[in-house]
Amino acid sequence: MAENKQLGKQSIRFAHPPFIRGTASIAGTKEGEGPYGKYFDEIEQDPTAGSGSWEEAEGKLQEKAAGLAIEKAGCKIEDIRYIVAGDLLGQLMASSFGLMKLDRPLFGVYGACSTMGESLAVASIITEGGFANNVLAVTSSHFASAEKQFRFPLGYANQRNKSATWTVTGSGAVVVSASENSQQENGQVFVTGITTGKIVDYGVKDSMNMGACMAPAAADAIVQHFIDFGQTPGQYDKIITGDLGLVGKDILIDIIRAKGYDISENYMDCGIEIYSDGQNVQSGGSGCGCSAIMLCGYILKMLKSGEWKRVLFVPTGALLSQVSFNEGNSVPGIAHAVLLERRD
Repeated sequence: MAENKQLGKQSIRFAHPPFIRGTASIAGTKEGEGPYGKYFDEIEQDPTAGSGSWEEAEGKLQEKAAGLAIEKAGCKIEDIRYIVAGDLLGQLMASSFGLMKLDRPLFGVYGACSTMGESLAVASIITEGGFANNVLAVTSSHFASAEKQFRFPLGYANQRNKSATWTVTGSGAVVVSASENSQQENGQVFVTGITTGKIVDYGVKDSMNMGACMAPAAADAIVQHFIDFGQTPGQYDKIITGDLGLVGKDILIDIIRAKGYDISENYMDCGIEIYSDGQNVQSGGSGCGCSAIMLCGYILKMLKSGEWKRVLFVPTGALLSQVSFNEGNSVPGIAHAVLLERRD
């Protein structure tokens, strides 16, 4: 009889947790100038990455991050059984065109800015289930390509609301490997569980206030994780959301507090952290690349070093499109929680 790994209403606890074998973070110039610039593997100085369009540039970032993660994992491209990847662009253009040359089987996923959490979760399920030894999870975003698709052309020079966020230019990639491939457990970072988020819609229609759209979904996933795993906030070194920004942070803390939990002491948001106060980004950073490069550049390094032992990583996404917004629909949110633990 197969072992039951289902936990509670929305979670999985892995019996044989996969581990993070290699990571890569490629950041844009603005991101490199922020407080975490020293943690990123590479800073891309050319916003077009030597290409002819913003969309192609984003694909180049994914290609570069994927190749570096595989190299740092000590693998060859042929060792990667599957790729799980996604981005913000229509038909996942950055992933499709950026990863085509790798010539590996691909699952394309879309979770808006929560895509790093979704891709990491799916890669972990595939690996722990015995369907692959090594799976590559990748995502990206680009300020100019996102502005072009979802907001205003750059030449429009519109004023930005205080609640607006700045789409991060960058790509993060992670090689997830089966436990038996680990040379030694000591010092490795394992994906020990996941809580898959639900679509949550509080009726917010302001596309310039992504934090308010996504915070309820993040709260729902985090609280359900606590319930499913029987945990309290103090049992984590950090609880980290993707890109709620300054507005969404306060909403999240208030909603979770109303449900009987207080995460304020050990909570951080990648969108708030990634830029400094003087970088004129309004509420903070956003985009798939925001939580991706913070995970690959900073969070996993803190776990690997032993400074943190247990982190709940919760990328957040706003599920809107040009069509849904123009038709006057609200902006639903989603968030996926991934439990990361260091083994000593």
